[in-house]
Amino acid sequence: MKKKLFVFSAVFILSILCFSTSYAQTKVFKVQANQIKAEIQPTMWGIFFEDINMGADGGIYAELVKNRSFEFYTPLMGWTVSGKSVKEGDVLVLNRKEINTANPRYIQVNVNNADKGSISLTNEGFRGMGIKKGLRYDFSVMYRQKTAHLKLHLELVNPKGEIIGTGLLIPTETGSDWHKQAVSFNATATEQKAKLNIWFEGNGMIDLDMISLFPEDTWKRRPGGMRADMIQLLADMKPGFIRFPGGCIVEGRDLANRYQWKKTIGPIEQRQLIMNRWNTEFANKQTPDYFQTFGLGFFEYFQLAEDIGAEPLPILNAGMACQFNSAEVVALDELDPYVQDALDLIEFANGGVNTRWGKVRADMGHPKPFNLKMMGVGNENWGPQYLERLRIFTKAIKAKYPNIKLVNSSGTDPNGDRFDYLNTALRKMNADLIDEHYYRRPEWFLENANRYDNYPRNGSKIFAGEYAAQSDKTVSVNNKNNWKTAMSEAAFMTGLERNADVVSMASYAPLFAHVDGWQWTPDLIWVDNLRSYGTTDYQVQKLFSTNKGTQEVPILLDNKAVEGKDGFYACAALDKATNEIILKVVNTSAKAQNADFVIDGAKLKAKANITVLTNENLEQVNSFDNPSAVSPKIQEVDLRNQKLQFELKPYSLNVIRIKKA
Repeated sequence: MKKKLFVFSAVFILSILCFSTSYAQTKVFKVQANQIKAEIQPTMWGIFFEDINMGADGGIYAELVKNRSFEFYTPLMGWTVSGKSVKEGDVLVLNRKEINTANPRYIQVNVNNADKGSISLTNEGFRGMGIKKGLRYDFSVMYRQKTAHLKLHLELVNPKGEIIGTGLLIPTETGSDWHKQAVSFNATATEQKAKLNIWFEGNGMIDLDMISLFPEDTWKRRPGGMRADMIQLLADMKPGFIRFPGGCIVEGRDLANRYQWKKTIGPIEQRQLIMNRWNTEFANKQTPDYFQTFGLGFFEYFQLAEDIGAEPLPILNAGMACQFNSAEVVALDELDPYVQDALDLIEFANGGVNTRWGKVRADMGHPKPFNLKMMGVGNENWGPQYLERLRIFTKAIKAKYPNIKLVNSSGTDPNGDRFDYLNTALRKMNADLIDEHYYRRPEWFLENANRYDNYPRNGSKIFAGEYAAQSDKTVSVNNKNNWKTAMSEAAFMTGLERNADVVSMASYAPLFAHVDGWQWTPDLIWVDNLRSYGTTDYQVQKLFSTNKGTQEVPILLDNKAVEGKDGFYACAALDKATNEIILKVVNTSAKAQNADFVIDGAKLKAKANITVLTNENLEQVNSFDNPSAVSPKIQEVDLRNQKLQFELKPYSLNVIRIKKA
């Protein structure tokens, strides 16, 4: 009997100890829901698009034909001429630069009694053409011919040489003028790496330009539009803004290679192609066939922003080429055309249809203004030469458009002499927004979650314009979008939102990468010719963007801001639109931890919705084969006495939404 009593007592004591230990380990988070610290800007979480990693041509711009107007440095790059009857001179590249500087080249094809196999042109696409079974494909071409005796047979061909779609175009117009003609046909099979083959039948000579092929399933079914699955991933994020067109392509390798927005609008055939400055930037990732055709131009960017409910943030050249390349600058007394481009862009976006550039916008199909509110001057520029030019831009823009907010560069790094010099000078200039960039190891992001705690609360606001945790090191081809990088970014982002009175905007970079044509990694979204998926980092960005709230309130652990103690990082917000309290809590430790969330200053309903993003393997990545390896899981939890009790899983981001009563 005594032995049994001893055993029972030992078990009881052990259970008490376990209960006490468990209780002692419970973390108590206090949310002060009635103490509003700051308004969270609708632009808090956005996206940054740059044409890097085949982001535009071969990416969101759905054109399947590479070098459609023969303007690459090698005019027939991407094309193959073949056939049993081909003779020297049957296919010529002609140049009409004096007549058409925007699109000088075209090809001339001479056909004599041709049939299948006699003479053909084959286009390889952008690392192949992604073709879907049953989908309609729209072919078009600009042509000129003296007599109408030719037929153009169109074939989609898979790598085995099998035909998976056919069409026929018979040019009908003759004379000295150029004409455009189109035909559509359906694919009979799905293929990642198809090619387009055009073979000629008949007799005669024909000039060809702007040879194009688009799928019918573009975003919003717009002819000549964007790739729908890629844009849907952006729309699903509900971004507050979209920054475009870059990035270093704004600057160019030299000033001749800079981005000029006026050359990207109007009829497609009048937009002047240039080399993409990323094509030879990295010796180990050469992409000599990387150009910008500008089928995706400034009109389309503004339209995209409108489509997905984001504020447009265009970035313009400040009269400086990339300082990592040529560091070429425009003389100060020759800067006027660059400044005028900025003024004209605002008129293009916002001007009435009776203004010069407002009329251009209206003629392109959008008479209603785009309501541009902000603009960046310079991308990642630095030094006194930047400040000299920035002052001239700022004075001219503010004089004519005082309500336009201007984004200014703080250089390439978040610290050091370069940063300190610009940060000090820009604050003295009362800059609207200072753009800070951080490409660092995950440890840096964890250590800097409190970066903005001691920033000035008045004056210039912060745009965290480019950031991404590097699993290896910056510019390394070995960087991965693993859960460790994404979780560290989530921790850092709680610090951004927790300082919403300082930080107005933030965006991850780069946005897109094509698996067969990338120059830089990590990236937010990866694609091939048919598929796309959001990385672990994408899942974090999406959760923050779709749960940002409208007002920041304190969340405390041991009466202090939650910024690393015991591996926790957290922020809290109210959402006036849904009458909810939103908590974002990151547990970066390797163990599960019990937590009580005590809400002061608000009456609550009885249930909370909790979204958890977690994986116990910090090296885990999403992929084409397993796109949901790290993806959010949603559950409903009961509240008791104004308190939420919940176990925070190891290595997790937890988004908690609680309805106010």
